[in-house]
Amino acid sequence: MSLRIAVVCFLALAPLFGAEKPNILWIVLEDLSPELGCYGDPYAVTPNIDRLAQQSAIYTRAFSNGGACAPARSTLITGMYPPGIGTHHMRSEGLPPAFVQGFPVYLQQAGYFTSNHAKQDYNWIAPAATWNVNDNDWRSKGWTQRGDRPFFTVINIADTHSSQVYQPWAPWLERREALEPGQRHDPARAVVPPYYPDTPETREILRRYADNATFADQKVGEVLDKLEADGLADSTIVFFYSDHGTGLPRSKSFQFESSTRVPLLVRFPEKFEDLAPVAPGGRVERLVSFVDFPATVLSLAGVQIPKHFQGEAFLGDGRKGFPRQFVFGYRDRMDERYELIRSVRDGRFKYIRNYFPHLPWFHEQTRLYPSTNPLLEIWTQLADAGKLQGPAALYMAHSKPREQVFDLREDPNEIHDLAADPDYAGVLRKMRKAFRAWLFEIQDLGFLPEEEMWLRFEGRAYDAVRADPEAYPIERILAAADLVGARGSSVVARQTELLADADPTVRFWAAVGLTAQREAASPAAEALLKALEDERPSVRTAAAQALCNLGRCGRALPVLLENLRSDQQYVSLRAANALDHLGERARPVLPAMKDFVASSSQLHDREFFGQAPFSHWALRQAIRRLERNAPAAP
Repeated sequence: MSLRIAVVCFLALAPLFGAEKPNILWIVLEDLSPELGCYGDPYAVTPNIDRLAQQSAIYTRAFSNGGACAPARSTLITGMYPPGIGTHHMRSEGLPPAFVQGFPVYLQQAGYFTSNHAKQDYNWIAPAATWNVNDNDWRSKGWTQRGDRPFFTVINIADTHSSQVYQPWAPWLERREALEPGQRHDPARAVVPPYYPDTPETREILRRYADNATFADQKVGEVLDKLEADGLADSTIVFFYSDHGTGLPRSKSFQFESSTRVPLLVRFPEKFEDLAPVAPGGRVERLVSFVDFPATVLSLAGVQIPKHFQGEAFLGDGRKGFPRQFVFGYRDRMDERYELIRSVRDGRFKYIRNYFPHLPWFHEQTRLYPSTNPLLEIWTQLADAGKLQGPAALYMAHSKPREQVFDLREDPNEIHDLAADPDYAGVLRKMRKAFRAWLFEIQDLGFLPEEEMWLRFEGRAYDAVRADPEAYPIERILAAADLVGARGSSVVARQTELLADADPTVRFWAAVGLTAQREAASPAAEALLKALEDERPSVRTAAAQALCNLGRCGRALPVLLENLRSDQQYVSLRAANALDHLGERARPVLPAMKDFVASSSQLHDREFFGQAPFSHWALRQAIRRLERNAPAAP
């Protein structure tokens, strides 16, 4: 065969050996639900995003699995659920198993150039090799602009972040001035969700949020214009989404629709239109969530999806023909406040499981998610004054239901809890079953006290519990956790028995359950006194809090102070939270609490990410409340 014939044959057969691969661009906003014109929001002014939507597939049921940025991004970068790999607590430096790596590495191995602009916030320190270039876009020096290889780029736009509407340094006024007069929002026209009090403060915050979204919309337009100017729009698939839902109280970090539902637009250029699920501007009702995004990008790039990924590709050659039935969600420690909430959603119903039902919905927090948000301030003031009614009063309660069920078709704002409605008993059973199966499938590590993860497993809990299932007997642990918030003498008796269980995590949940019993835990007093000497600090802290609830603080408070002073920050943090939850019962050790804060004051301004001074922050809130409520001098 002549060289000429060989070349012609090669060119003819080339498409069979590998078609052109698309560039893939992610444009990511922060803390934004589908509050956009293209999703029918009458208050939104988002012309660039709306224009992108006209050219894209519009996903109407897209969800972040977590309601806060770092846990959500942990899912996005790994293709796995963070509670299953140990990266679930906000602002942690988790240690996932060695086989877990950022999915852009698989793209690099397939010839892609990968770049990330502005943010790596994954709850674990991703290897430097995750990206070819960090803090830049496709114009990085490592990539020839006209394309010697395809690129995958993430551009993060932070103007809609929750902090940008209330922090003193947030430039919302400058952003408003940068908008045209017709783009600026009128607070009087804001749509106030029914779970918020309709006050001028609420409307002002909603106005700022909408203005910030309009400002961010301009930046989205600039990114798309740059792609067009570089001659790359016709070879690039563009994803637009937000890292989770609205960053306001009752939304950010929780598991409601306003917490996790996100906009998702995917634009396909003409040469890749065969990959699109609908015509431009069409709507896709399929359930998708962040755990699906890595598999989907690899599918579009023609890269084999790793077997350990827990998501399903919804586009490309690897697309699953049968859409997912359920979307699962998680909430764990949020900065200095411990919490454990899980959820499952199908096409119509949402099930939420609150494992700390004895704690209030809102905990005072410092730094980026504080109680100084004007909306939460006025909401709290109205609650304290007894001036709230209806839905706005629901989330000012000092405790939570253990289970919640919502019919999202009839009740999109999740106001009417149907968990106790006998007409929905079948729905409750179905959602419970799906939820429990998921917990076991991922071996949810959220039930393991964070300090135990480090003291017992040195952060490598994923590997440890699989090497030795007895190290984390999840079925027995869940049985103990399920009792928290349940009432009755038989429950107290069972929790008392479990204080002597061989497994420390079972003992921890038994002590938490007795804490939730408050005065009803009095039959367990002697067992709790014995638990003050438990080998595990998590058990000692929970037992001490339960005893103080019974008015027996004499031996309990010194145990809490000892744990507070621990060199292990999560031992200290749990003790700080316990002292805070005790309120007036902690007053006898107020001087010691102040000494602790004073001795750690140099930590207050440490770098926020990573090993932040969480116990310091939590204790400052406790001290502030005790000083605010100090008894009058005689």
